Amino acid sequence: MTDLAAKPDVRPANSHFSSGPCSKRPGWSLEGLSDAPLGRSHRAKPGKAKLAEAIDLTRKVLEVPEDYRIGIVPASDTGAVEMALWSMLGARGVEMLAWESFGKGWVTDVVKQLKLEDARVLEADYGELPDLATVDFSKDVVFTWNGTTSGVRVPNGDWIPADRQGLTICDATSAAFAQDLPFDKLDVVTFSWQKVLGGEAAHGVLILSPRAVERLETHTPSWPLPKIFRLTKGGKLIEGVFRGETINTPSMLCVEDYIDALNWADRIGGLTGLRNRADANLKVLADWVEKSGWADFLAVDPATLSNTSVCLKITDPDILALDDAGRAAFAKSVAARLDREGVAFDIGAYRDAPSGLRIWAGATIEADDLKTLTAWLDWAHASEKANLSQAA
Repeated sequence: MTDLAAKPDVRPANSHFSSGPCSKRPGWSLEGLSDAPLGRSHRAKPGKAKLAEAIDLTRKVLEVPEDYRIGIVPASDTGAVEMALWSMLGARGVEMLAWESFGKGWVTDVVKQLKLEDARVLEADYGELPDLATVDFSKDVVFTWNGTTSGVRVPNGDWIPADRQGLTICDATSAAFAQDLPFDKLDVVTFSWQKVLGGEAAHGVLILSPRAVERLETHTPSWPLPKIFRLTKGGKLIEGVFRGETINTPSMLCVEDYIDALNWADRIGGLTGLRNRADANLKVLADWVEKSGWADFLAVDPATLSNTSVCLKITDPDILALDDAGRAAFAKSVAARLDREGVAFDIGAYRDAPSGLRIWAGATIEADDLKTLTAWLDWAHASEKANLSQAA
């Protein structure tokens, strides 16, 4: 029989630990969005001004070089990545790096949809990275910076040469605003503001280096491009997209919410402040993992450990003795118990990932809430294990 931990007396002030859409910033309220130009055209002066403000604040907070273009595009990070893949690939071979669900999704697009025969796929299991030293940068390279579903990130940009011939296309959706992105090593960067800044869904951001713009203006794909993916006209970049003239109609309420989050980020110290908060949150979880006795990080190498989408595996020997279905059911039962208690919402592992838990630790989360959560994690584990023993 398992010793049952006492039920904690204190609950997190904020129980929103979902990895996307993520928690709103501390102090957020609907009243903060009252300046949104609702009921107005996004092409009218107020709408264009708001979109341009969002782009300018993105550049400031994310520290994007002045000669890089920033555009707001439809369909979240997925739309931004698809726009880059469909518009830019095909000029040379491509290296596809995949170590979690979304990276594998981009492999499917390139290999099965675009049918690029000169695509090479470098894969790794959940928890690990492919051998970055083997990447061929004479080709285009497509990769995620931070694996949202595995909790594994590339440690830095040192593996990317400055004299590369191909483009680097980086899905940075759960890394932007929390991790160092060396823009001099990145030609295309995409993210959704629903991740680290806790914005509302359905909009993506596409950032292009001068090299990426050159590719767009000199390369015509062999496949037809839907209107929503077209970034050039007459062989020239459609500059309006990067001044707030969006391809399709954006939600001005969502844009206002993004501006609110960016202003908060600026107030707390910009990128440094955001990164420090995420790092402090990761330390809370790392300190707990070290003494938990039943959980560990899915990431194998500590240097690759994500400070946003923290993925945990259950290492309790009694649970490991179960079959795959039993282990998955146990992990789900722990997450479900915490959900019922109103303590932690949406912390189950991603559906394609190994069984376990996934806890968002990005900058909009308070460290004190994570500290409080860890006691509940221990309680939920002990409670579900006791149920398992009784049923045996």
